Amino acid sequence: MPRKTSPVTGRHRITRRTKIATGGLALALAVGGIVVATTAGRTGEASADPADASFFLDIAKVPSGVNVNKALQQKGARGTFTVDCGRNENQHFNPDNFIAQPGIKNGAQHLHDYVGNLSTNADSNNKSLAKAGTTCKNGDKSAYFWPVVRIDTGDEDKNPPATQPDRAGSAADNAGSQVDCPDVASKLPDVPDQAMDEVNRNLDLLDKQIDEANARIANGDLKTPQDIQNAVVGPLKDKRAATIDRIAIAIGRRAAKPTNLGGLAPCVLKQNGKGGLDNGGQNSTGQPAELPGVNDQNEVADNDGEIQRVRSATITFTSGGANKVVAMPQFLRILYGDAKQSTNGPANARPSWTCTGFEDRLTDHYPICPANSKVERIHAFPNCWDGKNIDSANHRTHIVFADQQGKCPQGFKNVPQLVMKLVYDIPHDIQVKGQYKVDAFPQEKHNPRSDHDDFANVMGQRLMNQVVNCINTGRNCKQ
Repeated sequence: MPRKTSPVTGRHRITRRTKIATGGLALALAVGGIVVATTAGRTGEASADPADASFFLDIAKVPSGVNVNKALQQKGARGTFTVDCGRNENQHFNPDNFIAQPGIKNGAQHLHDYVGNLSTNADSNNKSLAKAGTTCKNGDKSAYFWPVVRIDTGDEDKNPPATQPDRAGSAADNAGSQVDCPDVASKLPDVPDQAMDEVNRNLDLLDKQIDEANARIANGDLKTPQDIQNAVVGPLKDKRAATIDRIAIAIGRRAAKPTNLGGLAPCVLKQNGKGGLDNGGQNSTGQPAELPGVNDQNEVADNDGEIQRVRSATITFTSGGANKVVAMPQFLRILYGDAKQSTNGPANARPSWTCTGFEDRLTDHYPICPANSKVERIHAFPNCWDGKNIDSANHRTHIVFADQQGKCPQGFKNVPQLVMKLVYDIPHDIQVKGQYKVDAFPQEKHNPRSDHDDFANVMGQRLMNQVVNCINTGRNCKQ
């Protein structure tokens, strides 16, 4: 018999429970040696079970002091930069992941919450992300997304249809040529305060030069790559060289020694592939172009229940324990956690769960919080960049974690560490009964260890430079 609960204040009801009466057909897809199991059944339905009771733990039983990231934040540069991107008030959901499953619709097989970039979907690439709008108040176009949390009480009551997944953009946006220029902000030395305004003006100009060049290409009057090279790429090289010289001079006037920004790689002309990663990511995963999608209740695979809107989503960049950080390059992709930890092993899975007021402890279980505390997820991303690549074949080797002293491996650079804090109004009785769960791949069975988060940096270079400056100078900046 279905279990019933009374309406919950503050709970945003989006889905209803949908069951397949008989067992579904398991569809196994081999992707680069990784098996991804998805549920196939009647179109628009989901087959699911609540999370196992053993996945839940009283937060009071978790030892204090086990949040390594919190300890690191007490070391090194103490500045922070917090971005206000809302809490997905526009209900931008989809089961896509353009980083891990580029070009594959419904490739994640679980629903993501999005803030920041308004266009994020399976076909997103550097060009489409840069052109899109954002929910962030300071204009940050970065893509921040994580799996939703649902309450699953087993009730069968019907609910209004949910907003359908957003698929802004078109295939045409993902084709054609564009210039790709190396990031300058990530190569800057320390910028003296007296030079900051002039440096930022010229960083803005660098971004504008690239936008103007790509707009000229998109106009369509240049018919061949050689035409584009002569009319766009050549002149752009000269403009950038002059602008970079002005940045070097501005810093050099105020620095103790001359600044050398020479040796930067030139801009190149690239051809985007659908769903491709413009800076060397893989275009093909071997998966079909589209997997079974969400029904009209935003249920997908074995993920059903009432989607819980976050009470707050706090996006903060910190030093991660480093004495100084450098700018991360535009379009850098970073993964947190492992959505397929049961298949891939424990290496990349990280404890993410806690309760408000108990942030000094993290657990890989769903927490049961005291009556005056709320369920919280804390995602502290890798923060040591290889200095070259915005992505890698496994989406991990180009950016790794600093050690417990905040130091990076040899050859890697400390970049700002993104820390996401997601707080939820999960009623206490629901916690005690084990009736909430995170969306996950079917084989994970809603294991809280599969919690994860994704980020693509689409900040302008001036904004990223502000992030670095706030962190390194010990200021707590909010925008």
